[in-house]
Amino acid sequence: MNEDILKKVKRIEISTKKLMNEFMSGGYKSHFKGQGVQFSEHRTYTAGDDVRHIDWKVSARSKEPLLKQYEEERELSVFIIADFSASQEFGSQNLSKKEMVTQLGSMIAYAANLSGDKVGVLFVTNKVKKTIPPKKGKNHVLRIIHEFLNFNTETGGTDLKGAFEEARRVLKHSGIVFVLSDFIAEDYERNLRQLSKKNDVVAIRIQDKNEQSIPFSGNIEIEHPETGNKMEINTSSYQFKKNLKDWLTQFENKSKQALLFSGVETLTIHTNDDYTEALVHFFKRRKQKK
Repeated sequence: MNEDILKKVKRIEISTKKLMNEFMSGGYKSHFKGQGVQFSEHRTYTAGDDVRHIDWKVSARSKEPLLKQYEEERELSVFIIADFSASQEFGSQNLSKKEMVTQLGSMIAYAANLSGDKVGVLFVTNKVKKTIPPKKGKNHVLRIIHEFLNFNTETGGTDLKGAFEEARRVLKHSGIVFVLSDFIAEDYERNLRQLSKKNDVVAIRIQDKNEQSIPFSGNIEIEHPETGNKMEINTSSYQFKKNLKDWLTQFENKSKQALLFSGVETLTIHTNDDYTEALVHFFKRRKQKK
């Protein structure tokens, strides 16, 4: 790696250790579905055991109090789906959406490695471009971070549907899936729902607060970020302002409904947010819900 890349990796390491020290010292396992353990067998209750672990149905049949015993899962896979479509290039704050995806994805990968978990990543643009299956090890996670730092965006839409299908194929066992995207995509709800049935999925919506506003200053030429098509519009006209407002409202409602239908948890992070703090607060909320 060159010196510039090494400096970026070091900053990612510092941010990740802050996240781990503040809240995730126990790793991902305590924050997600299944809590990192699976049922092993029953055993007879003895004085001092936690009565919350008694299996009352089985105990009633056997006529003696029996406790459920659990064992640590053999492994946990963390999988990151990273949207690198053209719309991710937008950024009016400290970072572009692409840079935010890179920072978050790299930090999650590094945190998974520190927790001793497998981690993999899928890069998607107008199609699934690259998949790195989950694996352990520092060299592996450094490869993932290097890919994040060097991956280029592409025009042509965002194939989230294909990304979710590929993730289901790659993940042989249940895992944790982080989706880093602005979710400017079509027809992905069913595939996301199928992915979330077996996996714990967190949709992280990357947004820029100025992305949904255009200066009303007369005729300007705009370029669609996903298709590359250009057109001239009069931003001062009443009809344009109305159409823009209606479209933004429709898109926001559609995105929220799609994620709600898919049964996944959603975290929205803007490009001017402290993304480390945003993740800390997110995990705190998850813990409080349990």
